Amino acid sequence: MVAAHPLPEGFTEIEVFAIGTALLVEALLGFCLNGLTIISFRKIKELRTPSNLLVLSIALADCGICINAFIAAFSSFLRYWPYGSDGCQIHGFHGFLTALASISSSAAVAWDRYHHYCTRSRLQWSTAASMMVFAWLFAAFWSVMPLLGWGEYDYEPLRTCCTLDYSKGDRNYVTFLFALSTFNFMIPGFIMLTAYQSIHQKFRKTGHFKFNTGLPLKTLVICWGPYCLLCSYAAVENVMFIPAKYRMIPALVAKAVPTVDAFVYALGNENYRGGIWQFLTGQKIEKPEVDNKTK
Repeated sequence: MVAAHPLPEGFTEIEVFAIGTALLVEALLGFCLNGLTIISFRKIKELRTPSNLLVLSIALADCGICINAFIAAFSSFLRYWPYGSDGCQIHGFHGFLTALASISSSAAVAWDRYHHYCTRSRLQWSTAASMMVFAWLFAAFWSVMPLLGWGEYDYEPLRTCCTLDYSKGDRNYVTFLFALSTFNFMIPGFIMLTAYQSIHQKFRKTGHFKFNTGLPLKTLVICWGPYCLLCSYAAVENVMFIPAKYRMIPALVAKAVPTVDAFVYALGNENYRGGIWQFLTGQKIEKPEVDNKTK
């Protein structure tokens, strides 16, 4: 018989299994929900609107996060990373690309909703497509930087998946993290905050709240906040004193983004939810709406 690979340092058998199981559940659930979002957009004509194209962009990015999580889950069950150093770099790049594209697309949806509800201007296909392309190219730019030497991809504490290496905390890491967090977390967060605050004020004046304006930003902060906090703390202090199993928690929380996003942007979107129902049951949408409304 082939002996099992030794346990990663700092982890027990049950902890490795629990992390692998959590990653697998997050990957499968998120992939199914976002896959349903993508297929419904493709199959249901009423869903193919410029605004929903931005929702599709989130779903595509989140499916990528799920694939990344599935690979990490498989490696966790093996107890080691089987794809070598080059595979680690690709895995890190892929994880960052899809994560940053998801965040940028969420900010784009906020921008679209602001104009829809506050300025009454309707998004055009050319604008929606340009925003989607920009979100992915912008994410690709920042994701490729560690491959070129600004920042670095390395193993997570469990050593069965790869991400930005925060263990060194040197100037290279600090400068990259500062720029990365500014352009890919703070600015998108500010766009979402101001957009949804304006929408909230509009709803208060009309007395008709069409969706929960605080939910998208809360999703961003709760899911990505712990990981950003860990990386930011690593810029000023050595985080290696924190047990490895606790340093894995922010990554697990972040991998829940695809599932949460599916409920916020697709299943929570009245128009999109009706389209998904039509795809699943064949019951036609009677009066489709063309905006991104959430309950």
